[in-house]
Amino acid sequence: MGEGERFQLGTVGALSLSVVSSVSIVICNKALISSLGFTFATTLTSWHLLVTFCSLHVALWLKLFEHKPFDARTVMGFGILNGISIGLLNLSLGFNSVGFYQMTKLAIIPCTVLLETLFFRKKFSRSIQLSLSVLLLGVGIATVTDLQLNVLGSILSLLAILTTCVAQIMTNTIQKKFKVSSTQLLYQSCPYQALTLFVIGPFLDGFLTNQNVFAFDYTPQVLFFIALSCLISVSVNFSTFLVIGKTSPVTYQVLGHLKTCLVLTFGYVLLHDPFSWRNILGIFVALIGMISYSYYCTMQSQQKPGEASSQMSQAKENESDPLLSLESGGAMMSDGAAPKAPARNLSKYMQ
Repeated sequence: MGEGERFQLGTVGALSLSVVSSVSIVICNKALISSLGFTFATTLTSWHLLVTFCSLHVALWLKLFEHKPFDARTVMGFGILNGISIGLLNLSLGFNSVGFYQMTKLAIIPCTVLLETLFFRKKFSRSIQLSLSVLLLGVGIATVTDLQLNVLGSILSLLAILTTCVAQIMTNTIQKKFKVSSTQLLYQSCPYQALTLFVIGPFLDGFLTNQNVFAFDYTPQVLFFIALSCLISVSVNFSTFLVIGKTSPVTYQVLGHLKTCLVLTFGYVLLHDPFSWRNILGIFVALIGMISYSYYCTMQSQQKPGEASSQMSQAKENESDPLLSLESGGAMMSDGAAPKAPARNLSKYMQ
């Protein structure tokens, strides 16, 4: 099996693990929140991250992966930013209607595309842009119902979108810049994420629910679902970093909307949630967008190796003919070797 085939197999495995674990934890948390009344989402997320860190520490002790320390300030800033983005998303849900919150989640994809275009000069073809537009339209039809606007909720949503986009772009950028794996990055950033949410979680949850997380009646059934949710979260957190590292933040967001469609479908089939023609139409349109996005991404990934090999062969031909090399030297220098103007980057967020 070639290196490219192994990479594709690993990517498919990461995507599958992310879908299965995310849908599982949503169903588990829905039972915990809706049926058992445990509505402390931010505090629960801090427990998720704490269990994830402990699990990775055990894996490190068993030598299942290698610890690779790198820039401590980058790790700390990245971990705190991730924690803040989760808190802002929960605040956005608390201060806005469910429909507006869904619009907030939809806005993450175009915002990520804009940031990667501006700061990393990444190009998205018209086919991919059209596919993303179809996807967002479908998810919007399926999930967005009421749109109630207010100033504070809109500001919180904007901050949630920006912090989430930057955090996910950093997840991909840090892994490539420092040559660390998703496991190594997750292991080092988990304590900062968990600590951030553990500090703000009880206050945030108390403010949104008017309840005290420490005064809740923790019955054996509640404890069982909390433990199950924490165990599933290990797979969720690991697969999140793995998917973003192997693909891109935009692909991860596309995958997130696939999970939303699956959750809606499973909710109707398993829990008999209300389902309308809008849900069916929206999921159908979203699936068309996802399939076309996957197709065009696959086509582009197959074209890049071909272009790279043709450029290498052309360079070798030029090297083999000294006269041709002299004649084309200027063009080769202007296209390949000459340093281009540096693109704007997000390094200030990593310091």
